[in-house]
Amino acid sequence: MLIDMATSRPAASTPNPTAHSRRTHDDAPDTTALFVRLTTMEEGPERDAVRDRIVTAWLPMAHRIAGRFRDRGEAVEDLRQVAALGLVKAVDRFDPERGAFESYAVPTITGEIKRHFRDRMWALRVPRRVQELRNKVRVARRELAQTPGAPEPSTADLAAHTGLTEDEVAAGLEALESFSTLSLDAELPAGDDGYSLADTLGGPDASYDTVVDRESAKESLRRLPERERAILYMRFFEDMTQSRIADRLGISQMHVSRLISRSCAQVRQEALGRPGDLR
Repeated sequence: MLIDMATSRPAASTPNPTAHSRRTHDDAPDTTALFVRLTTMEEGPERDAVRDRIVTAWLPMAHRIAGRFRDRGEAVEDLRQVAALGLVKAVDRFDPERGAFESYAVPTITGEIKRHFRDRMWALRVPRRVQELRNKVRVARRELAQTPGAPEPSTADLAAHTGLTEDEVAAGLEALESFSTLSLDAELPAGDDGYSLADTLGGPDASYDTVVDRESAKESLRRLPERERAILYMRFFEDMTQSRIADRLGISQMHVSRLISRSCAQVRQEALGRPGDLR
């Protein structure tokens, strides 16, 4: 009886190709009915609930795809969140009449993760063209290095292998070293006593502000009357008191004070672009 039952099931040895292509993994649930129902529903809480059921059912597949990108500098949990976002986009855009959901969702989720690496993982934002050059050069270096005993491929070798120009290969090689940044606190390879990158950077020079102020005031000082210029020189360059200046010029100290205040105010206004005659 058991033998008859076994031989009476020829179809078991010939699997349904459609079902096989539709369910290639254990995390590919059958949500066809839910998708059909989703397309007939209007916006509202009930439609949101059906949509959430579909997303929840396919979430294990999204996590599996995210796992392919582990060990690339991004936390697995963050990759799963990106994959879940791609899954939601796939559910919202999917048309059940165009085939199986898995064949549409997999490239959508994968593209979302790759876009995340392209746009978020670079320490410095670089043009997409440079990122593409980096990927081509990286693959070419790996392929050329597969030959046992092969030397490190030169720029010309990489250009010939990829069909790029040597300038493009050079840009790709620079981008290979630019995916992440180095802390300014990092010690230099040949440095002693904890000499870091920050120690090689220059600091702000206060003299620059002095140069700017001097150049801004130069023309205004030249336009002052000779006596006012002499008073400012004696006060600020020879460090003379107002009393000594008054004695030298034969005027009162109060008059010297007024001339200094008036001259400085005029130079200041003209240096700031607000010329005016305060005399």
